[in-house]
Amino acid sequence: MEYLYGYYKGNQPILSRVKEVRPEINNKVVENRANEIVSFKVGYLMGEPVQYVSRVDDEGIAKKISTLNSYVASEDKAAKDKELADWAHICGTAYRMVLPDGEADVEEDEAPFEIFTLDPRFAFVVRYNGLGSPVVMGVKYVVKGDGTAIYSCYTKDHYYEISDTWVILKSEEQVLGIPIVEYPLNNARLGAFEIVLPLLDAMNNVDSNRLDGVEQFIQALMLFHNVDITSKDYQELRAEGAIKFKDIDPQFKAEIEYLTAELNQTQTQTLIDHLYDTVLTICGMPNRNGGSSTSDTGSAVIMRDGWSAAEARAKDTELMFKKSEKEFLKLTLRICDDLSELDLKMSSIEIRFTRRNYENITEKANVLVSMLNNPKIAPQLAFIHCGMFSDPQIAWAMSKAYMEEQEKKAAETAKSKEGNGNEPGSQNSNQTDPGNGQND
Repeated sequence: MEYLYGYYKGNQPILSRVKEVRPEINNKVVENRANEIVSFKVGYLMGEPVQYVSRVDDEGIAKKISTLNSYVASEDKAAKDKELADWAHICGTAYRMVLPDGEADVEEDEAPFEIFTLDPRFAFVVRYNGLGSPVVMGVKYVVKGDGTAIYSCYTKDHYYEISDTWVILKSEEQVLGIPIVEYPLNNARLGAFEIVLPLLDAMNNVDSNRLDGVEQFIQALMLFHNVDITSKDYQELRAEGAIKFKDIDPQFKAEIEYLTAELNQTQTQTLIDHLYDTVLTICGMPNRNGGSSTSDTGSAVIMRDGWSAAEARAKDTELMFKKSEKEFLKLTLRICDDLSELDLKMSSIEIRFTRRNYENITEKANVLVSMLNNPKIAPQLAFIHCGMFSDPQIAWAMSKAYMEEQEKKAAETAKSKEGNGNEPGSQNSNQTDPGNGQND
């Protein structure tokens, strides 16, 4: 984890490379694609806050979930989700801790709990080696200035503080459970760029060698063929920029020239492009090819440029995130039930990622209209299956209320017109009197 975090920050192996031939020309270029990979994946996954929505059409439960969303918003959970995703994509796993307001040494607010994002280099969980691999202990630790470490260990019903010499400094019972939740990026705990480290190192090496090639071409060595020159003469040559000599023997022609071998930049760029495209393909990221076809549809661009692969990888990450988020919610709801009036069951909550609202929006709108115009399809199903709304239940409730309001206004307008004398058979007061040609 320490190595991956340093690699993400730019501390990469190319910085320590040794060049044996002409060591004075040794460029070390870091093309930090690891940072690019993490930034894109976290931004694409967590571009919009994770929301909790109701699984059932119940107004009471919807209000309670709205309260829960207010609680997590007051705790800046969206920003902490981003921190969590950063660590998970860098190190392959991340850890979150939740504590009641009384135990966390921070300022209290309307939320009865506090959320913390732990540094995975200083936290871990212990799992039982059996079915389901449940967590039996959560641990975080700090390293003091003198190098000693203090471990804070949480089991289901106990809390321990242990030194690195295995001395128990503190032991007390607790009823909270294990407040540390692991958020692995995948089952193998692989970081987003960990699988392409050799390719990233190769890109750094090629870029560094390209600069070496340019510099060595400019600082080319000089060849003296059949020319006897002293060190002093060479210094004068470099100072004056010219030298006078003659052939000593007609059979042996004297020559002075540069030893040059220019690097083929076109072939090198082809290699760089191949390495970069391979990295994007393995990591499931869109490319920058663009495309020049004027007949491209939105779906064609999404498929061709790799956005479909990016979406598939994001959905895969979503499943792992939701699994851990449920463990976090179980503990959070327990704290809310004990310290506030909010009582919710995990089965009533659905976790939603809201980043894809405007992808193929025209096609989704057409599907929605077609389904709404079909009398055999319930309107609520049209909202759920069109894919246009991140929370179709709320969208349907708002649309239904708006539709009823508009129908009520239309009925009131029609009734008002009837009350103003517009019923069939009534006469307009502005009609001309046929007897005298004057208006009434």
